Amino acid sequence: MHIPDGFIPLGQCAIYYVILIVALYFAGKWASANLDEKRIPLLAVLAAGIFAIMSMNMPIPFGTSGHMVGGALVAIVFMAPEAAVLVFTAVLLIQALFFGDGGITALGANVLNMGIVGGCVGLYTFKGLKDIIGKYPSIFVAAWLATLVAAVVAAIEMAIAGTFPLTVGIASMALYHAFIGIIEGVLTVIVIYALEKFRPDLLAWNRD
Repeated sequence: MHIPDGFIPLGQCAIYYVILIVALYFAGKWASANLDEKRIPLLAVLAAGIFAIMSMNMPIPFGTSGHMVGGALVAIVFMAPEAAVLVFTAVLLIQALFFGDGGITALGANVLNMGIVGGCVGLYTFKGLKDIIGKYPSIFVAAWLATLVAAVVAAIEMAIAGTFPLTVGIASMALYHAFIGIIEGVLTVIVIYALEKFRPDLLAWNRD
C-alpha cells in the first residue's frame, strides 16, 4: 500500500502534504491535551508494532504492495484518529528515509491513506457498530474495513496520477486487502482484548 516516489506528480503530492499539515496541527493539539507519561509509551509500542507488521509486504500487480496497516487499532485504543496520524507520520517517515518503503514526496498521500482514512474509518465504524453487534465483532469489522478502504483510496490516488489503471487497480488492491484485512481484524481484536484484560486503564473508552 506504500506509494513510492515518482508514482504521483509533485503537484498532487503538494495537495496531500497540505492535508497532512492540517491533520498534524489537530493531532498536535490532541496530543498536548491527552497524552501523558502512561500513554506516550503505549503510543510508541503501537508504532513499533505497526512498523513491524507493515514491513511484511506482498507484491500487488502494477507496482505497489499489500500489507496489514494498524490504523484502526491505534484509533480505537486512543478513541482518536489523531493518534493514528501521529503514529503513521513517524512510521512512514522512518520507512521512507531508511528502508526505501514508500517515498518522501508521497508521504502525505501515504499518511492520508493509512493514518487519516484508516484511523477515521476504523474508529467511526467501531463507534457505529459496537452497540449493534457488540464490542469485539465491531472491532474486527472496523479493522477489516479500514484496511480495505485505505487500499482502495491508495488505488484511486494512483489512478488520478495516471500510474495505476483505475478498475483493475482497485480490484487488485481490494481483493488482496480484503484477505489481509481478515488477519488484521483478528490481530486487532487480540491486542485490544489483551489490553482490556491486563491494562484496562490504557484504553480510552475506560477513561470516558
